[in-house]
Amino acid sequence: MEKLTAAHRTLPFGTWVHVINLSNARTVDVRITDRGPFVDGRIIDLSHAAAETIDMIGVGVTQVRLEILSAPAVTVSTNWFAVQAGAFADKDRAERLRNSLEREYGTSHLVFRPGTPALWRVLVGKEPTEQAAGDLARRMRPEIGPAFVVRLDLTASEGSAGAAATQE
Repeated sequence: MEKLTAAHRTLPFGTWVHVINLSNARTVDVRITDRGPFVDGRIIDLSHAAAETIDMIGVGVTQVRLEILSAPAVTVSTNWFAVQAGAFADKDRAERLRNSLEREYGTSHLVFRPGTPALWRVLVGKEPTEQAAGDLARRMRPEIGPAFVVRLDLTASEGSAGAAATQE
């Protein structure tokens, strides 16, 4: 929370992003270290330190513009996308949803996300493009409600939490 980090649904871990708060022109450079936000209309979750840097504390959500500064090389083997169908503190609930969705939509698995609270994320599919995962998410939404496309990464080195922002 106290490092200049952020969560993004699809940018590769390790990507550096320049975030501009459109309400006050303050900026911060952050590294993508986590997945999220999982709320419609939001594009990035900033750590507490990053939100403080661009004067978002108290506001919580604001309009921002993102500029990618640099991204790590992504090999073909890690360039896959899935649909996050849910996140649960209770592993048994997550496993029940995973089993149900796997029967209907194919490949699915649980990913543990440590933190407060710790969560079990239910991911469905292993699609080669973000567009293909988006198509899967649209097919799933009538059954499960909100579903978000995420990039499948091997590991996350740090978590992030704090404020959320919407894209310009």
